[in-house]
Amino acid sequence: MARRFLFLFLTCGLLLGCSRRTPTLNLLVWEGYADPSFVHAFEVANHCKISASYMGSSDELVAKLRGGSAGTYDVISPSSDVAASIARTGLAAPLELSKVPSYSQLSSKLRDLPLVKANGQVYGVPFMWGPNPLLYDTTAFPQPPDSWAIFWDRKYKGKISVWDDLSTVYMAAQILGYDKPDPSHLYNLTDEELAAVKKKLIELKPNIRKIWSTGGELTNLFQNHEVILAMGWPLNTNDLHKANFPIGEVIPKENTIGWIDHLMITVGSSYKELAHAFLEYMIEAKTQKLVTDRTHYTPANPGAAQLLTTDEIKSLHLDHPDSYMQRIYFWQDVPRRAKYNEIWNEVKAAQ
Repeated sequence: MARRFLFLFLTCGLLLGCSRRTPTLNLLVWEGYADPSFVHAFEVANHCKISASYMGSSDELVAKLRGGSAGTYDVISPSSDVAASIARTGLAAPLELSKVPSYSQLSSKLRDLPLVKANGQVYGVPFMWGPNPLLYDTTAFPQPPDSWAIFWDRKYKGKISVWDDLSTVYMAAQILGYDKPDPSHLYNLTDEELAAVKKKLIELKPNIRKIWSTGGELTNLFQNHEVILAMGWPLNTNDLHKANFPIGEVIPKENTIGWIDHLMITVGSSYKELAHAFLEYMIEAKTQKLVTDRTHYTPANPGAAQLLTTDEIKSLHLDHPDSYMQRIYFWQDVPRRAKYNEIWNEVKAAQ
């Protein structure tokens, strides 16, 4: 009898322990979007854990979701090139906006875009936005480079880095003038135009020291003095400044491509209530300010400006966001994305 009571006592204890297990919200997001400096407060307030995995490209995100990981992750941060297809194809869950009250505070220009809307429902919230600028070592360039064409200058052989992403294809298309007169044509190139882009990028290969896939990798390439020029992210600029590296950032005269990142909840998430709470937390002005501190990306919630210094507001272009946006060709859905990736893979394989 005593053994039976002991068994029941231990069984009840195990069951209670399981019921008290801390829920874990799994993220698949861009680097910088799950930093402890702002995530920890959410964990404490909601008695949960945040476990983040980072993606190196939009295609990596989509491949993982289509490969069966839609139930592995709860929250994702797709950019404007794939957010629409994720919403349309049922990989994300429609949001209950009543559970995301700060949604109304977001930039109306971003909020009103059709990117994450389908079937009369909203599938994501704008989170951060920004450009893919030209980064340069200021000790090598006393004056900022003013054109992407500098990447092809033979005197920089083995001294540049480009991103392992279709952004590099778009940049070469800009050099060839395919963004004129309509920048959106970058995302609808013909076979002939893609062939010219491929030729142009193969001509660039002798100058490429390495094709980077993560932000940390590019930061290290600069710090190790392996490269002096690259297409990068404002996150790289921020990290290198913190490391006292002489980094400069510029949008060249051709302008540049950029992105609007969203937060979405996967259709297979087991913690949709907690995920909604996380989205609400991440778009609140105070959190947006902390994310900006970490990434130097521009927040989707204009209210974050009230928490920033005058210099920070200016450097994030929150003083004139509309004019700054005109210099950024935001990623769009690419109908022939497979063809673009085929061209990019052929460039990487070329000797």
